[in-house]
Amino acid sequence: MEKQQPRILFVDDDPNAGELMLRFSEEARYSCTVFRLPEQALEHFKNEGADLIVSDLRMPKMTGIELLHAVREYKPDVPFIIITGYANIDDAIEALRLGASDFIKKPFDMDELQILIEKTLGHQALLAENQSLKRQLNSGQNTIGMIGSSKVMQEVYQLVHKISDIRCNVIIQGESGTGKELAARAVHFESQFSETPFVVIDCGSLTDTLLESELFGHEKGAFTGAQKTKQGLLEVASGGTVFLDEIGNISDAMQTKLMRVIQEKQITRVGGVQPIDIDVRFIVASNKDLERLAIANEFRHDLFHRLNVVKLTMPALRDHRDDIPLLISHFVQHYAESFQRNVSGFDADAMKKLIAHDWPGNVRELQNLIERSVALADSTTMKLEEISSLRSTDTIDSDLPSLDELERRYILKLLDRFNDSRDKTAETLGINKSTLWRKLQQYKK
Repeated sequence: MEKQQPRILFVDDDPNAGELMLRFSEEARYSCTVFRLPEQALEHFKNEGADLIVSDLRMPKMTGIELLHAVREYKPDVPFIIITGYANIDDAIEALRLGASDFIKKPFDMDELQILIEKTLGHQALLAENQSLKRQLNSGQNTIGMIGSSKVMQEVYQLVHKISDIRCNVIIQGESGTGKELAARAVHFESQFSETPFVVIDCGSLTDTLLESELFGHEKGAFTGAQKTKQGLLEVASGGTVFLDEIGNISDAMQTKLMRVIQEKQITRVGGVQPIDIDVRFIVASNKDLERLAIANEFRHDLFHRLNVVKLTMPALRDHRDDIPLLISHFVQHYAESFQRNVSGFDADAMKKLIAHDWPGNVRELQNLIERSVALADSTTMKLEEISSLRSTDTIDSDLPSLDELERRYILKLLDRFNDSRDKTAETLGINKSTLWRKLQQYKK
């Protein structure tokens, strides 16, 4: 459906002013209706509405301020521009105090009025967009803690709801910064087991020895420094959910031990001999493709298949750009309240740049930028120059991606540079076209 043009009511008892306004409005992006009598303009406004009213201040029978009063009683938020002579500046200021959006002094250049109209309509559109985004945020679609109304995010929500009450193991895959832990929390806290423990373990930050002690616990005296018995996190989480982040980084030896735990539903503390029964749902995450690792014998096949009951893929932010304004609105509101800053959002040029950016760090990168922008904002509406620190999309490794992700970005960057020529891309990469084709199939390109 074609978007309706903004509607302007122009009110001035001078017929020359009205004719001039109509002539200049023919090439504008809005439609204009001219009235010489403010009473007629008010009646039309009550019946048909308007997106902006431009009115002279001094008119017979009804002044511009009286018209402003009547309009505000009927619809408080419609923007209203007052036209005034130099001798009536005090009246114009009074009109601003009473709720007028702006004023312009006679005699004025029509280009000057056009600029003021465009500015006022743009500000109104930004306010309307912010209100719309806030309504979306409060509409219930965000009940599982994630934000987005795009098709791919709706599919994520549906899968989360479908599996939340089923105590099956889940693999969550996606690039760094896409919200894999958030999805894991949604699966747990949306379930009927939400009152049970939810334990997070970052497998990528622990050595084998520390990871084993964290997972299984240890008995007193099991090793130097083990001065008392400690429950493992798998034991603590029994009855609930364990989220193993970056599971693709654990060693083959730890994969074997974890496989035995999943299969037997028992653990034995380090230094202990007595098996302990546990009932745990495993949700694991990786920014690597675990299936590809399993095929390449870099991840145990049996462990992969035990975990891969349900696979949930978190989309990269560049694959659901429609959600960027909604995410921006959420983060701006959050950090404005947190930092106690009077910031409402970004102007149109800044929003275009934010939406067009590829976001290699995904939602995490966007969140960090919004936090920084709100903290350093100089005005209520943040402008393009205030996000000049946005990383160039030419930087493919600025967020420290995995080797697989770095390879994906480089291949797609070359493909874009060569205008989708697979011959040139394969030649530059030093691989044959069939290998490139298989990689692009994996990337769904």
